Amino acid sequence: MSKKRYQRKKKGNVIKDLSAKILKTLNKNSQQSLNYKQISAKIDITDANGKQQILQKLEELKLKKRIEETERGKYKIIQNEHYHIGILDVTSNKNAYFITDSLEHDAFIPTINLNRGLDGDTVKVYVYRRRNNDKFEGEVIEIIKRAKTEFVGVLQMSKNFGFVIPDNYKMYADIFISKQNINGAIDGDKVLATITDWPENSKNPFGKIKTVLGKPGEHDTEIHSILLEYGLPYKFPLEVELEADKLSTEISSNEIAKRRDMRKTTTFTIDPKDAKDFDDALSFKTLENGNYEIGIHIADVSHYVQPDTILEEEAYQRATSVYLVDRVVPMLPEVLSNGVCSLRPNEEKLTFSAVFEMDNKAHIINQWFGRTVTYSDQRFAYEEAQEIIETKKDIIPKEISIIGESYTVKKEIVEATLKLDELAKKLRKRRMQQGAITFDRVEVKFNLNEESEPVGVYFKESKDANKLIEEFMLLANKKVAEFIGRNKNGSPTKNTFIYRVHDEPDTEKLAGLQQIINKFGYKIDTKTKETTSDSLNKLLNDVHGKPEENMIETLTIRSMSKAVYTTDNIGHYGLAFDYYSHFTSPIRRYPDVMTHRLLQHYLDSGKSPKAEPYEKKCEHASEREMMAAKAERDSIKYMQVKYMQDHQDQEFKGVISGVTEWGIYIEIIENKCEGMVRTRDIKDDYYIYDEKQYALVGQATKNLLQLGDEVTVKVKNTDLERKHLDFYLINDY
Repeated sequence: MSKKRYQRKKKGNVIKDLSAKILKTLNKNSQQSLNYKQISAKIDITDANGKQQILQKLEELKLKKRIEETERGKYKIIQNEHYHIGILDVTSNKNAYFITDSLEHDAFIPTINLNRGLDGDTVKVYVYRRRNNDKFEGEVIEIIKRAKTEFVGVLQMSKNFGFVIPDNYKMYADIFISKQNINGAIDGDKVLATITDWPENSKNPFGKIKTVLGKPGEHDTEIHSILLEYGLPYKFPLEVELEADKLSTEISSNEIAKRRDMRKTTTFTIDPKDAKDFDDALSFKTLENGNYEIGIHIADVSHYVQPDTILEEEAYQRATSVYLVDRVVPMLPEVLSNGVCSLRPNEEKLTFSAVFEMDNKAHIINQWFGRTVTYSDQRFAYEEAQEIIETKKDIIPKEISIIGESYTVKKEIVEATLKLDELAKKLRKRRMQQGAITFDRVEVKFNLNEESEPVGVYFKESKDANKLIEEFMLLANKKVAEFIGRNKNGSPTKNTFIYRVHDEPDTEKLAGLQQIINKFGYKIDTKTKETTSDSLNKLLNDVHGKPEENMIETLTIRSMSKAVYTTDNIGHYGLAFDYYSHFTSPIRRYPDVMTHRLLQHYLDSGKSPKAEPYEKKCEHASEREMMAAKAERDSIKYMQVKYMQDHQDQEFKGVISGVTEWGIYIEIIENKCEGMVRTRDIKDDYYIYDEKQYALVGQATKNLLQLGDEVTVKVKNTDLERKHLDFYLINDY
């Protein structure tokens, strides 16, 4: 198995990957011509047999017009349109696709042509057309930048060495670990290994064990493995914790004097019932002219986290909090995230605020941005705020309970909640009319026992209370971006700022979505930007409550571009905003901290700083956000597999959510757990994949197992380490 993979090249053997080695050498020395002796020396070939192979390969590459003979016996790489730089996307079968903006379509790269390229690597590839085919194929000739060098896996030990078998199915090579690099690990441990070298004469990369995580299958081991697989930390360095502990929690009168004092204005928070960090609050006041003063108050993290400090560096490196099923891995140490910065009830806090005067039609009459000091009168969970909204003014004062404790809500807070809900609905209606797309996705949540074992599954839907908060946060984010991004006359400024942008959807992806939803009788109109957003909203509304809802929502999201952080504003397609930033969550998002700093800089009449350093930070934040999202999804998959371990004797109704040549993916309707029925396990017929019908077709019965069909399944196997479910199909079709 893996232990046999490590082989040294014997004298006289055929040299593996010789074309790639020669091309890589010539590419690195592209400004000069090299003879076969110089090439031999650079790739460490010293024997006569090896040099003869190089001479033969040089002739082959010359005939293929990959290289040119510039003078007798000297060769140079031909830099032409066949060479492209891009990213590798490795598949589970160890082949890959090469993704680059310079090609119309992705290029297929078979395993034999990967030449040590790993998933996510930035590589240089020689691209050519397949014979009698319009599709591209390629060969990696240079690895420009590794996407990652650390991998989580299980150590398999021999007497004097070991191999780490990576958990990541896209990592096709086991990592050789010499005895001196074991770092105290023993056979069967789950570990984090770092690749240190990949010798030319080795099929496997060499590495060392960085961290021993524990035994596979143990809860904390698997959760920490998920985080480390994506380069996400699970604890703070001691020096960061100590630095956070030194921060003063006192709010001096001198500091209050610098700020707008809003402590006497009715203020409250609405958050999930299990939340510990409250980074936003709303204030409400009716003005003498009948309008309303509404404040969106955000924790002033930038007051405590100063540039060029240990806290700043740690916050930047993390860039985001990570929300796993059983825990939050915060961006800031707990003393900040849950303490000094958190807008807890009955405490004075330093805040950064957007304050709006608004009329009864939710139109903004005046706006103000700046630093404030606030006092939260009430802490609501979404459920309590929802109860107020649903029962209206039946009980004032209103008695509700929060986390098991009953108390009375003041009349002015009840009235503020109802009025804010009314205004939020007007803001939302206007936003939808302007072309915003709404994804009110059902979230899968787990009831966990004291050992973090899943004992139940439930779904969390966005209700009026959630939408109330969402609309006012969107309003603050939009208006802050507009304030910096355009002049009073509406024309764009050249001020460097942090934008959250969302490009228009890719037309090819929309066409692919249309093909799939046709099977269910739905359609989208992509003639214009407006008809696209209108028809996508109609689609999402039409599938609500249907068995195919989650699948079509997922496919629709995949057809969208990804939102990212940048200093180059192109607007936010999904929200239908020309200007949009992230201002409202600095406890959990580093870009919001940058937004606060830049906003204060401009409020102080500062000149626009250079964009390049901020753009680099935006790219880092976008990348970390993507890694966090993957870790969050993996934690859900892990918990779903764990939950299904206790339901192996049950039959479940499910929907076919994906079809491939090797099997069909099934999403269970009642708990959203997804697993696979492998083609080889369907025994009533021999099935072949029909790409056009998105189906497996029985060759004798002509039975169709098609995307969106309802089927019955039973658990065949649960694999916690791979976070994978296998199902049996119950023949009820």
